[in-house]
Amino acid sequence: MNQPAFLRATFAPPSPPPKMARDFFAHWRKNLFGDWKSSLVSVLVAAVALLALPPLWRFLVTDAVWSATDGVPCRAPGAGACWAYIRAKTPYFLYGSYPQEFYWRVDVTFALAAVLIVWLLWPRAKHKGAAALGFFVVLPLLGFALLHGAPSLGLPVVGTNLWGGVMVSLLAALAGIVVALPGGIILALGRRSNLPAARLLSAGLIEFVRGVPLIAVLFMANTMLPLFLPPDWSPDRLLRPLAGIALFASAYMAEVVRAGLMAVPPGQSEGAQALGLGRIATLRLVVLPQALGAVVPGVVNNFIALFKDTTLVAIVGIFDFLRTVDTARLDPVWAGPTIAATGYVFAALFYLSFCLAMSLYSQNVEKRLKPRSDKIGTGL
Repeated sequence: MNQPAFLRATFAPPSPPPKMARDFFAHWRKNLFGDWKSSLVSVLVAAVALLALPPLWRFLVTDAVWSATDGVPCRAPGAGACWAYIRAKTPYFLYGSYPQEFYWRVDVTFALAAVLIVWLLWPRAKHKGAAALGFFVVLPLLGFALLHGAPSLGLPVVGTNLWGGVMVSLLAALAGIVVALPGGIILALGRRSNLPAARLLSAGLIEFVRGVPLIAVLFMANTMLPLFLPPDWSPDRLLRPLAGIALFASAYMAEVVRAGLMAVPPGQSEGAQALGLGRIATLRLVVLPQALGAVVPGVVNNFIALFKDTTLVAIVGIFDFLRTVDTARLDPVWAGPTIAATGYVFAALFYLSFCLAMSLYSQNVEKRLKPRSDKIGTGL
């Protein structure tokens, strides 16, 4: 029997092993100039950078005014960014009109919040239950006593009409983030509940809040919330927009959590119940960890959007960081053609630093959770 022509009579010669590593120039040459399309895009991006970066560098660094007691040097012809103005207005940007002798109360509050956040987010940290108790229970009570005042503890009261700047922006963001995740989980579970009343109430609240802009929610919280409470229980002018932000963030977070719950295969719950776990234990130990791990990018994206959306509280008369930047530029002592641009660049750098930090941390979390998420539905 003749051997078919499409079969080899001998083995093919072995190919050389692939290069496991390339030098620096080969790596970038392949990624930036691998074909004519990538080469064209690389050339266009380089051209835009060459046109935009030199004048931006001159404005921000080379021609910038770094030290001055007033705006006279910043008004000189050819002067760049007036960083001396930022230095002079830094206390106002940070604390608003909060009394200077009580700045330490703000510093202590946010230093404690930073320690607890690092404790909660550090992967190798121990006793995270104590950190969660401190962040969600102790910090709000202690922070209120420090920021607002407690005469019984010797802390004079500082009205919220004097609060402003970074202090208010971080407070609004923390309030929204703290409430958004648990609130979103409750609404998502309610929308998937077998109880018709819970399902309709959750779905109605989510769709109503998601169907109106945040500005409308803030106006409703500012004007309508006091109507549903007795006069003695009327919420503070700052608490009203915080409640609106928390409700708005919870509704959007609910849909992200619901997507994660739908991504968990039913076999995970069935397997947990077969091992004797109850519904609450199954949800807490099996379903929610996998669901939240699968939607980390969506959760962090909501947090980033919420952090930037806190600037809208200025619509209802709250002096957040961006509002203080916009107000400080009207000081006649620092009047000048570059003052407004410098203030907005400073604000952009502030928001960029926080949003970039959250994004980088979420990428780290994704890398840690990826091996675990790859096993979802495989039975491993």
